Parts: sequence; structure tokens; C-alpha cells
Amino acid sequence: MKKNDIILILIILVISGAGLFVLHATKSSGSFVKITVDGNVVATYDLSVNQTYELEGYEGGYNILVIENGEAYFREADCPDLVCVKSGKIHKVGETIVCLPHRVVAEIVNEGEDAEVDTVSQ
Repeated sequence: MKKNDIILILIILVISGAGLFVLHATKSSGSFVKITVDGNVVATYDLSVNQTYELEGYEGGYNILVIENGEAYFREADCPDLVCVKSGKIHKVGETIVCLPHRVVAEIVNEGEDAEVDTVSQ
């Protein structure tokens, strides 16, 4: 590798890192967590209220949603891979946790956000 190649790679890495930082830093904290099961909104919970909810997934199964200190996470689930449990806590608008086997999605939204579909792709 030549010196100019290394400089170009470093410049690209710095610009990419700065872009990711700006995108992450400008997201605002959400007010609610919207729960959908198989594409249908089943509940919206306030992030300011510490609570635990048991969610029934598509065709059975369960996920335990915990809201603490303005953050939401799945503490427990009976799906085989437990990716949703390992996803960690979410609190910024647009962040999601997905449990594919149960078709459960937890998404952070702001107060008054419309739950309607913006576009449809075919």
C-alpha cells in the first residue's frame, strides 16, 4: 500500500465516524414505546412510568417488556434465539427491538407521532 492510499483510507474513516456521531447525537429521546405484533399496533406505553408488561406474540409465545428510567428493553422471552433480549435498552426516537419468532416490534416514538404508514413498497 502506498502512502496516499493510507491517507485516503484514514480520511474516509474519519468522515464516516464523524457522520455516525452526528446522526447518533442529534436523535432525541422518545416519550413512548409503541408495540406492534404481526404489524398491528397493540399498545403504546409511556416511558416515564416504570413498569413491566407481558406481551403475547404471534400465535403464542411471550416477551417481557420492562420500562425503567425512560428506557425500554425485553428482559425475557421464550423464543429460541433471544436476540430481542440481547438487543439492550432503547430510548431514542426511531430505535427498535424486534423479536422475529413472535413478530413483536418495540419502537420508540414521540408524543403525537402518527402511526399511519407513510409509503408502501411493492
